[in-house]
Amino acid sequence: MEKSLKSRLAQGEVLVGPLVTLPSPEVAEIMASVGFDYLWIETEHAPMNLTQAQMMIQAVGGRCPCVVRIPENAEVWIKRALDIGCDGIVIPQVKSAAEAEEAVRCCLYPPAGKRGVGIGRAHGYGLSFQEYVEVANDQLAIILQVEHVDGVRNIRSIAATPGIDAILIGPFDLSGSLGLLGQIDHPRVREAIYEIMRHCQAAQVPVGMFAVEPEAARQCIDDGVRLIALGMDVLYLSQSAKQALNEVQPGKP
Repeated sequence: MEKSLKSRLAQGEVLVGPLVTLPSPEVAEIMASVGFDYLWIETEHAPMNLTQAQMMIQAVGGRCPCVVRIPENAEVWIKRALDIGCDGIVIPQVKSAAEAEEAVRCCLYPPAGKRGVGIGRAHGYGLSFQEYVEVANDQLAIILQVEHVDGVRNIRSIAATPGIDAILIGPFDLSGSLGLLGQIDHPRVREAIYEIMRHCQAAQVPVGMFAVEPEAARQCIDDGVRLIALGMDVLYLSQSAKQALNEVQPGKP
């Protein structure tokens, strides 16, 4: 039996996957066929609803795990995203242990949590309801995103929250919260990032990071990051197209 994303995180594997922001089953299908360890389906900043996200997961067809980043840390978004049958969930803007604990409770069925019971794709539309609820708590990867200076201040207690499978650093929003928007290599931003990493590693919680370029991803891995969000579909599309055009018509803007 193939190992789950959750178990691979727990075993310290390095996992690499792209953000998929275009609401297209075909794009998700292509990305899943490349060989990535997982796909990150983006509903926070992308023009995508959960119906489209579900269609993309269906197009992936089990080729690789899919995680969904929801728009906010809210119970209604968590339960709706989980019901479409994702393998993991990314919960943004977690700033305190209380917020982390509430997020975990919303992800887990009772008695471990308070996830609401519905019937959807995750449950085989009712055909595999009992089988799903018996294993869901043990197989779902719960990934919390720390991307604000308040989260950095509270990182020790956030990392100690039972039930989380990884903490993912959002360097761009973090830089904005420090008044340094986009300056992700600024010493204050780097210090905040390493503060998160130190406490996560001390708590034996896998760390995730977004990396635009492969070189940045390799540096993250050297630093101990185990969950890499490598680039995104629109960047792969635009950069590859621009490179091809420049090879045919050098110097064209």
